[in-house]
Amino acid sequence: MQGKYGSESGLPLNELLTVVLVTHNRPAFVRRAIKFYSTLPCRILLLDSSTRVTDGIGGVFPSVDYRHVPQFGYQGLRAKLDYGVQQVTTPYMIFAADDDFIVHDAIQASVSFLESNPDYGMCHGYCLMYLTLASSVCYYRRDKKVCEDYSSERAQDRVIDFMQQYVPPFYAVHRVELLRDWYAVMPENTSFEWQEIGHAYYMLARSKARLLPIPYVVREANYMASEHNTEVMTTLSASDAKSVSEREAFAELLSTLPSVQTGLDPAQGRQLALDSFEAMGQCLRTSRSLTIEPIFESRWSNVQNGPDRKFGLLQYVEMPYYNQAFFDLLTQIEFLLHAMPAGRLQLQGLEGIWADQENMMRPRNNDTAQSVVDRLWHAFDSGPFNRRVVTRLAQQLELLGTAQEAQDMFAWSERLDAVSTQDHTEAFGAMRSGRLLKWLAARTPDADEVAATSRHLAAHNGGPQFGILILDLDNDAAKLQITLDSLLEGHNHAFKIVVFTTGEPLTATTEQNTLHFVRVTQANFVDKLNQVARLSTCDWLLLTEAGDEFTAGGLLRAGLELHAAPDCRAVAMDEIHRDAHGALVDVFRPGFNLDLLLSLPALMARHWLIRKDVWLDAGGYQADFSKALEFDLLLRIIEQGGMAWLAHLDEPLLIAPAAAREENAHERQTLIRHLATRGYKAQVTSDTPGTFRIDYRHTERPLVSIIVPSQDNLAQVQRCLTAIVQRTRYTRYEVLIADNASQSPDMLQWLDGLGQPGDRARVLRAHEPLSASALYNEACRQAQGEYLVLLAPDSEVVNPTWLESLLNQAQRPEVGVVGAKLQDRDGNVTQAGLILGMNDGVGCAFAGEPKEARGYLDRLVLEQNYSAVSALCLMIGKALFDEVGGLDEGVFADAFSDVDLCLKTGQAGYLVVWTPQVQVIHPGTLPEAPQALEALREKWPGALSHDLAYNQNLAMTGKGFTLGTARSVNWAQLLAQLSDQ
Repeated sequence: MQGKYGSESGLPLNELLTVVLVTHNRPAFVRRAIKFYSTLPCRILLLDSSTRVTDGIGGVFPSVDYRHVPQFGYQGLRAKLDYGVQQVTTPYMIFAADDDFIVHDAIQASVSFLESNPDYGMCHGYCLMYLTLASSVCYYRRDKKVCEDYSSERAQDRVIDFMQQYVPPFYAVHRVELLRDWYAVMPENTSFEWQEIGHAYYMLARSKARLLPIPYVVREANYMASEHNTEVMTTLSASDAKSVSEREAFAELLSTLPSVQTGLDPAQGRQLALDSFEAMGQCLRTSRSLTIEPIFESRWSNVQNGPDRKFGLLQYVEMPYYNQAFFDLLTQIEFLLHAMPAGRLQLQGLEGIWADQENMMRPRNNDTAQSVVDRLWHAFDSGPFNRRVVTRLAQQLELLGTAQEAQDMFAWSERLDAVSTQDHTEAFGAMRSGRLLKWLAARTPDADEVAATSRHLAAHNGGPQFGILILDLDNDAAKLQITLDSLLEGHNHAFKIVVFTTGEPLTATTEQNTLHFVRVTQANFVDKLNQVARLSTCDWLLLTEAGDEFTAGGLLRAGLELHAAPDCRAVAMDEIHRDAHGALVDVFRPGFNLDLLLSLPALMARHWLIRKDVWLDAGGYQADFSKALEFDLLLRIIEQGGMAWLAHLDEPLLIAPAAAREENAHERQTLIRHLATRGYKAQVTSDTPGTFRIDYRHTERPLVSIIVPSQDNLAQVQRCLTAIVQRTRYTRYEVLIADNASQSPDMLQWLDGLGQPGDRARVLRAHEPLSASALYNEACRQAQGEYLVLLAPDSEVVNPTWLESLLNQAQRPEVGVVGAKLQDRDGNVTQAGLILGMNDGVGCAFAGEPKEARGYLDRLVLEQNYSAVSALCLMIGKALFDEVGGLDEGVFADAFSDVDLCLKTGQAGYLVVWTPQVQVIHPGTLPEAPQALEALREKWPGALSHDLAYNQNLAMTGKGFTLGTARSVNWAQLLAQLSDQ
């Protein structure tokens, strides 16, 4: 039976159908969905389980019954759907997701079919998938051509036939009475997977079903996983005992449902359910009815003509999509998708476009009416759905007198406003790029502050003068203009600019000019750089590239700070990078960090301000390392004068393109050269392009004493010791169990058994309880090793090379303490170094991150320097431990003695190194010790107020390594401080 079309009752659609629209914490999606469905002449019940009411919906659309139902939440989807079914008063209903577009004509056709065919329970059509990107929409075939009528009188035949060529029926038009029956018998704890499977089984068991040969729904494609993270195919196919048991239990449930009239006894019904599961699983595994195949892409390159569609090589003309009416509908949907953006991938792509458009709309000092229009056209071409760009361009065109273009642009603006008057400002403001632009704007000095700083510099001979060396090796005039404009728009003009260009200089200049052009080639530009730099009269030199954009206040602050720091040899500042898509990324560096510099030169060696005499003493730039000029220069500066007065200023100087993360042979070569100069025959490897890991290849194999405290914690200590013995490749170590007057008989008996000839472990007993610091100190005094490892008893070492990795750093003469990466048993980082001052105390870096995460500036996977690491796993040379006085047994007797030890080590001139090459299982929790914390603040006020391993522009609350609160520079306070120096 094919069924009849047309309505027998003749009732209007609003008395026949309710669309139950479901959403959860996705306001942009649901606003767009309501715009789409509000023109449908039927009832719309919106179930919004968001934590807060979604603005702009309730009371705005007459046909929409808005219900805020936060009690259901995300995991309460089954209860929310059940609630929705109970609220429906029409005979038919549809579930609709907030990111899908069910075709209005297809809805009416489905209702008409059910009206004319009372023995059918649901009706729908074919699905097309879409994925919205920043400037285009990609479409995919999801459904294959299948049987379109399931009209057998035998329920079991309908079920098996449908499951063998399964097309998801959840969003079909349903008879409400059938859905109510299903939700009445479905257990409340039914998983998402079994809800989907059971829904299809129940509907086909109860009634006939029809798939009309029409486009029915345009559904958003899942990015990475299925909706709600469900795994229906796994649920149906997995052979483990748990999955098999779940299938059998659900089959038992379906076989006993009184309203499923299959005519089978319970055993036969149970077998039917299992057969249907196998049929559906086989269908999904073989992609018999479902697929995901790209068919065409749609892009709006001309707003007047609508989208251009580029069709792929494979098309499927048997599907009912290829007609003008459907393409016209897709045009309407695409307009909504672009005018009301919501998808994650779409917004990720739009972030860079919006950031570029914000830059294009920013006024320039040398603007003309035509230059403004040219930039606005550029902004419009990159994204024609930005209302602010459209409005401003229309107004500017009108001012120029280009009436027709202005009229067209105003018409486009009205079309956008007809959909929504809400522009992208709120969405962009929540993005990283938007937050960064707001953050930067807050740091720009106002007119009074500029005047005050100018007076201060004038009173000090104008402050230091900067030599800005700009490489224009691609002869890109547009990029060069960006750099020059930003310098002119900045608030410190104590500079001379030299442009090294491969093109014809724009004008004839000399070294005496503020702007000087030097013609170069790819072969000789380094020699030319050196010639110009040697003759420069500037105090400081900075190497940049055409396209690098100076911030408004960065050079001004650099001038003030460097004038007050005459001993400073070189200084790095913060940066903002534009990624490959144009989005902004903050690069807020720590204070001078030798190991992070060696690990990640692409980020850490760029755009340093080098004092001219230091540059000369180091020998300038080396042509042999032309692709790593700054890195090579910094390494030679370190070789010549050590790390003294190599500084960092927590202030963005430049907005620059992000450096490519790629293998750089010159970086590797100069790093190997540097290590050889320091006496190492090191091995340099790269885990990922652009990063380096150094094996210093120390020849000595010193004895290591691993100290593990114990106090009636037998199970912990046994587990810790077992891990050491089983997972340590390095053989020259001893384990000292420092027992703190244990009383447990089991503990004492076990300790008595240790220390036999040949044992790795020996026991050091305290006859009366000692503080944690005193216990460690006593054990360290009795340790025989040249290096000490303080290791928590509730920890477990993970990787067999852990001791070699600690020694790889600890044996360097400039290193004092080495710390490890701590993680829990679920694979989440619990501690990756300590951040002083975080949350008004001491914080664990990167706590909660997955162990494979790379972290901010890749700091979770690279060796680097911290101010402090934890004694949960810490290596230090015994001689140095004694030199700095060991652990403080006074105010830090039971808390933060490790932080104090690290700070004493740093004060003595040694580095604290953290390495991700040592992984230890430990919860990483820090002690609750307010008195010790206050003592730490009093003893080390500078470190607690400004941890040089962190950055003052990053948040000091929460987990850290996120953008801090937008705040202005206190220029008056800065000037006062500088005047006092």
